[in-house]
Amino acid sequence: MESEESREDWPLSTMCWYAVFIWFGASLFSQSVYIAFYGIPYDANIMLEAAGPLAWILIGIELLVWAMIAIFVGGKVSNRLQVKQSETTSTDTILPQA
Repeated sequence: MESEESREDWPLSTMCWYAVFIWFGASLFSQSVYIAFYGIPYDANIMLEAAGPLAWILIGIELLVWAMIAIFVGGKVSNRLQVKQSETTSTDTILPQA
C-alpha cells in the first residue's frame, strides 16, 4: 500500500519571518567576520561608493525589508489587541450570585 503523505505548506508570514532571521543573522555574521579581519566595522560610505548606482537599489531593498517587518509586527499587535478586547467581558453584564 502507498502511504499518502500529507504535506502542508508554510504560511507566508512564517516564510517571511525566516527570511528576516536569515537576513539578520547573515548581516551579523558578515559584520563579525569583517571586524575579525580588519579590526573595524563596515564603513557605510565606502560600501555605498563601491556599490555605485546599485546602492539605491540596495537601500530600497533594505527599506522594503524593514517595512515588511513593521507591517507584520503591526499586524500581530493589532490582532492581539482585537482578540483581547473581544474576550473581555463587560462588568455590566455580570450579575452577582446570591
